[in-house]
Amino acid sequence: MSGSLYALLAGFLGAAASLSAKLSLGADYVRDMCETGLSSWTETQGGTSACYWLHVPLRLLCGVLLFSCNAVMWTFFSKALRLCSSSARVTVTSTASNFISSAVLGRVIFGESHAALWWVGISLTMCGLLLLHHGSTQHTLTQEEEQGKKEQ
Repeated sequence: MSGSLYALLAGFLGAAASLSAKLSLGADYVRDMCETGLSSWTETQGGTSACYWLHVPLRLLCGVLLFSCNAVMWTFFSKALRLCSSSARVTVTSTASNFISSAVLGRVIFGESHAALWWVGISLTMCGLLLLHHGSTQHTLTQEEEQGKKEQ
């Protein structure tokens, strides 16, 4: 696997860890999702008592997912740093993946919609990160050219 793919996965896992934290520590997200998912079953069984006790183990599971996603994310990020020639490339890729994944997960799980200003801010951040990446790549190429001239 390439370093860029590891960086993409690290960004996605960072977003998944944030989602897990929001679900485990957030105000009744898991209970509401449980009631929505079990609505047909609870209507026939009489009440929502299953979701009253079921949300506790689900929140604990989300807490475990939080730590697991963070551990795997740092592992993938470290592998990406080792495999890529530039740490800026890894940072740009991971950050971009995290932003986009967070937006998609927020939309799918919580129904969040982002204002145009949010997208403008993300676009400006991405442009800045791409400039940083482009500058570090050119600097690396210049150093390699100088090294080649010295050897001749």
